Amino acid sequence: MSLREMLLSLNMIMFGGKGGVGKTTCASSAAIWAAEHGRNTLIISTDPAHSLGDSLGIELPAGEATPVPGVKNLTALEIDPKADFSEYKGLTTINPLEGSDMPDLMGGMPLMEDIQEMATMSPPGIDEAFALLKVLEFIETEHDYDLVIFDTAPTGHTLRFLSLPETLSGWIGKLLKMRLKLGSLMGLMKSLFTSTERKKDNSLEVLERLKESIVKARDDLTDPTKNSFVVVMIPEEMAISETGRLLNELYKYNIPVSNVVVNNLYQDVDDLCDFCISRRKMQHRNLEKIKETFEQGFKKNIIEVPLFREEVREYEKLKEFGNYLIT
Repeated sequence: MSLREMLLSLNMIMFGGKGGVGKTTCASSAAIWAAEHGRNTLIISTDPAHSLGDSLGIELPAGEATPVPGVKNLTALEIDPKADFSEYKGLTTINPLEGSDMPDLMGGMPLMEDIQEMATMSPPGIDEAFALLKVLEFIETEHDYDLVIFDTAPTGHTLRFLSLPETLSGWIGKLLKMRLKLGSLMGLMKSLFTSTERKKDNSLEVLERLKESIVKARDDLTDPTKNSFVVVMIPEEMAISETGRLLNELYKYNIPVSNVVVNNLYQDVDDLCDFCISRRKMQHRNLEKIKETFEQGFKKNIIEVPLFREEVREYEKLKEFGNYLIT
């Protein structure tokens, strides 16, 4: 499926790759194109080092979905990594023994110590989990957007982010089983040692709801009729290697991917200096390798985008960029 077809039909598109290759520029340009072709579009940056606002040339208040001036149907959001996800505050401190006021004898027993240690373990990748929760909010709740475009973090962060639905679902499943098995025992012990009325513990309900959202989101992320990943790279040897690793990981998590954008290509023009001619020859060799590896080997659409003389940012330049990105 071409990028044009994806922008007109899918619900989600994720742009990702090595740092500094133009992911945000590609995502912003694609979002403008989709919005101007009638799709109510939300573009979300999940990169901790946000540059989405700079790319669009607007101020984006952290954590607030903001309409993009001058572009009908386009809204932008930079996820605030320090946002207060109050509903999930207890996620990292759930403990079946907490507040039980059991005698020191019980708390000091080896079994009780092991149970408490297991129960208070933080889920893996909790920082990325908070960003994931915000993404789940848009994927799994009712909203008015036809298309959500994700400007993802550099490769390493993105892969951890994409693996979180699987990782967190497994972690939550184990914790739920432990809580259910221990629930009756803990309730009995509490009734034996204290009669004080306690605040209702709703952590099980929170975990169940979160697990359900994660499972649904994982289904959406792996559904080629709803989502696809666009890999952005530059024509350099290190980028080829990293893109290969990224594609292998995307396959591992069953994330659909059909397009690879090769950005910053020197053009064959008459006024190139010796340095630029040398760079163009190097890029040409690498572009042939990219086509052989990803177009033929991985069966991906290769999108070639030239190096611009000026910085690509704000509406006019992003529109011009889109003429090469979306053909």
